[in-house]
Amino acid sequence: MRSLPPFPDLRAFLGWLGGQGDLATLREPVGLRHEMTAVQLAALRRGGPALRFEGHDGPQMPVIANLFGTPARVAAGLGLLPDQVAEFGAFLAALRSPAPVGGMRDALSRWPMLRAALAARPKVLRHGPVQEDDLPGLDRLPVQTPWPGDGGPLITWPVVITRPHGTAATDTAQYNLGVYRAQVLSPDRLILRWLAHRGGAAHHRTWARAAEPMPVAIALGADPATLLAAALPLPETVSELGFSGVLRGARTELIPARSVPLMVPARAEAVIEGWVHPGETAPEGPFGDHTGYYNAVEPFPVLRVSAITCRRDPLYLTTVTGRPPDEPSVIGEVFNTLSLPVIRAQIPEVLDLWLPPAACSYRMAVVRIDKRYPGQARRVMMALWGMLPQFSYTKLVVVVDGDLDIRNWDDIAWALATRMDPARDVMVLDRTPMDYLDFASPVEGLAGKLGIDATTKIGAETVREWGREMHLDPAHVARAEALLARVMA
Repeated sequence: MRSLPPFPDLRAFLGWLGGQGDLATLREPVGLRHEMTAVQLAALRRGGPALRFEGHDGPQMPVIANLFGTPARVAAGLGLLPDQVAEFGAFLAALRSPAPVGGMRDALSRWPMLRAALAARPKVLRHGPVQEDDLPGLDRLPVQTPWPGDGGPLITWPVVITRPHGTAATDTAQYNLGVYRAQVLSPDRLILRWLAHRGGAAHHRTWARAAEPMPVAIALGADPATLLAAALPLPETVSELGFSGVLRGARTELIPARSVPLMVPARAEAVIEGWVHPGETAPEGPFGDHTGYYNAVEPFPVLRVSAITCRRDPLYLTTVTGRPPDEPSVIGEVFNTLSLPVIRAQIPEVLDLWLPPAACSYRMAVVRIDKRYPGQARRVMMALWGMLPQFSYTKLVVVVDGDLDIRNWDDIAWALATRMDPARDVMVLDRTPMDYLDFASPVEGLAGKLGIDATTKIGAETVREWGREMHLDPAHVARAEALLARVMA
């Protein structure tokens, strides 16, 4: 399935990007406070390359940014060309829900699926590059302070590794990998901001109930497959470590952490190890978030750092989160395409789904369906809201017919104007789960949802005869184009 070779680490991926002319090195002085943010966003909005900062004003360590600033680089991180993402999504959907084998020929045709399943099993090593050296404290990392109103330095691409209480360090299938904000407090303390519905927070509750400190590892500068698997909103039953093996096309290599009972990526650039003690919190923030606003200051768990291991001459990977377009919104565009086959497997009438990046990705969804019966649009809305955790935060769902282009705002506006009646076709839900960073919500964590049925009404949905759409004869359209091509050449 992969068109590109496996990238075992960040360095291999950067080497490939450099060979494609998609990596630029900046040696001019750039400030870690706010100025680097401006450079990253300017590069992203121009569709520019990944960036390597050599001349920043922080500790001597190259900073990598804008790694996934274009859909093509996100696809490359998956080992794919952009036009292969949809096909890979179908493969992943089949991997999750395989059909029965229909004979030997069918079994042999599924060899890639078997190979992917084998790649999902992590490989434990005794030694790895990430423990070649060590750092005395967090102040030796060139951590950005992204926005002028931020509360301090913020680690923005940490892959936080946790496991629930009562599991063994070797039981990696129980691990959770998540990308959570990490505010640096001092050389040996940082704050982990994980929301209540995320896997890291769920694991934290199990350790808190047992009144025991929780081991945590944070991988910095992991390989692209691990980064993307940690960022992807996977079902709770799917292991991010296993999924990264499927994405990479090769088994994830792990080694035992030095000071905590956890396995960590052997080829990451650095790993922060430490313990979260029961009840120990600190005020986190404010920080600029994906909504384009600063979030409020709130208490979150404190990590006491017990070790920082790293490769020789490590690289530091960073990103910026803000009002789209930003790097997370670019990743979201590719994940939209990747997840569509999975969505269609659960809701077969869905033909296409678009999460507009400008609407902070998952806050709004436009769905194109093959409508066959009355009430179908509402069924799709409810199915979507209950399907994956991120869709529980989708506050607006617009459902349209299969004849429209949902990535064309003109088509969406036309459907809303001509196929929707506000009194009949709007469904409002109250007090449903919502991202507490949504300041439009009346209370934190609870908000309404709006579903709009902008489909053609059929059967019991209307008592009026529906109008007939106007269309020209395709032959006349073609003739017109040919005539104008000669006249306007």
